[in-house]
Amino acid sequence: MNNMNQMMKQVKKMQEQMLKAQEALGEKVIEGTSGGGVVAVEVNGHKKVLSITIKPEAVDPDDVEMLQDLVLTAVNDALSKADELANNDMGKFTGGMKIPGLF
Repeated sequence: MNNMNQMMKQVKKMQEQMLKAQEALGEKVIEGTSGGGVVAVEVNGHKKVLSITIKPEAVDPDDVEMLQDLVLTAVNDALSKADELANNDMGKFTGGMKIPGLF
């Protein structure tokens, strides 16, 4: 019975560490860019878009589709980096297994 109590304490400690790590992800800021940096998107570790910056040279009224593509590419770059960050930060708890809904 003592082993079971010990194991439950370890599980509880691990859960607390995972919650802290998930909270810390929300405080980390990741930047994605496109067009050599003319469009930049910042997201946090929870994949919430915090800001989008577009330099004036990226705006061509005759080519709105290009700007849309640049924004889309920068957003996807930032989200991809946020996924990588979450996998790195949370992977130590899951042993590299991807657990749906965890991150």
